[in-house]
Amino acid sequence: MAEEKFQEGDALRAKTRYHHGDLREALIAAAFQIVSERGADRFSLADACRLAGVSTAAPYKHFRDRDEILAEVVTRAFDVMTEKSMQAVVAHGEGTLAGIAAMGEAYINFAVTEQSLFRLMFGQHPTLKKEECVLSEGRDCFSNVIKQVEIFCQKNSVSGDATEIAVRLWTFVHGAASLTIDEDYDAVVPDFDVKRMVREATPMLLNLNGGQVVA
Repeated sequence: MAEEKFQEGDALRAKTRYHHGDLREALIAAAFQIVSERGADRFSLADACRLAGVSTAAPYKHFRDRDEILAEVVTRAFDVMTEKSMQAVVAHGEGTLAGIAAMGEAYINFAVTEQSLFRLMFGQHPTLKKEECVLSEGRDCFSNVIKQVEIFCQKNSVSGDATEIAVRLWTFVHGAASLTIDEDYDAVVPDFDVKRMVREATPMLLNLNGGQVVA
């Protein structure tokens, strides 16, 4: 039943986009959904064409090969990650300790709920990381972390380079996200509260060193 819904309901939405003249977007949307649900290793251009309701020759009007459409999927995944992280920031306050910690939690949430996309974004197919569109979207996504750190440091008179602090935060949270989805925490410390760890580690990673937080 779930497979039938995937083939019919979602294909109808993709067809609607295509019939409005945007074949490229319809194929990217179809590829994004397939990777999200099945994983990149089980993605094929033929499946994307079937879901979008177009011929198997259609992708080659816009993409040179399978990897190019997967690169577009990665850029859209970065867009989603950025949207989720910024929603978390807005909910807790820009440039605040709570907002930056919430960004880290949103990162882990994305990794857990979109494991196939997350793995594709960070090394499952190494050649994709060299695509300019992927590099650009990845930098844009990370620039939001730098901006929030900059605001926080200014508010709280924290010394240090904002980019280096942001890298430190990303390294910590990315490692935690990877260990979570690989179930390594479960194997070593069952029921470990990863998000609590992120909240407690964020002040140290921000160079607070016991300082008082303004906001």
